[in-house]
Amino acid sequence: MEAVVTGRVQGVMYRDFVERNASALSLCGFVENIPDGTVSVCAEGTREKLEILLTRLKKGPLFARVDGVTVSWGEATNEHKSFSIKRT
Repeated sequence: MEAVVTGRVQGVMYRDFVERNASALSLCGFVENIPDGTVSVCAEGTREKLEILLTRLKKGPLFARVDGVTVSWGEATNEHKSFSIKRT
């Protein structure tokens, strides 16, 4: 699953929120800030756990404001062994 999250999602601990939730669900992948102010999430795991993460992405942490989440579903690449924050 790949998702792009729009709204006030940078500078509000959104990536940490995603990493904690994805790791708790035993998902693999990464989250990163994009220069346009959005956050990109790439996650792999069971459809059930990915749906749970997606629900949480739409809410976000306390100080975030999520305006939208665009999702695309694809085949897992299995290139990630854990979930991490990409720092740019």
